[in-house]
Amino acid sequence: MDLVTLQGFSTILVMIAFIGVCWWAFSPKRKKRFEEAANLPFADEPQSQNKQQKTEDNNLQSADQKEGQG
Repeated sequence: MDLVTLQGFSTILVMIAFIGVCWWAFSPKRKKRFEEAANLPFADEPQSQNKQQKTEDNNLQSADQKEGQG
């Protein structure tokens, strides 16, 4: 087995691995799982925005109450 034959086998092996990874990544069975994983960084944002808005609302209410008393 010479070096050129070995390079040809390695090229074919890498090409088969690449096609396998593409098939695995774009398989319809895994689409829902990958969409959920892609949206994980945004999962906490609505809660943090709601907490921040509630805190601001509470601060405004307490400021209004203090103005009404004083």
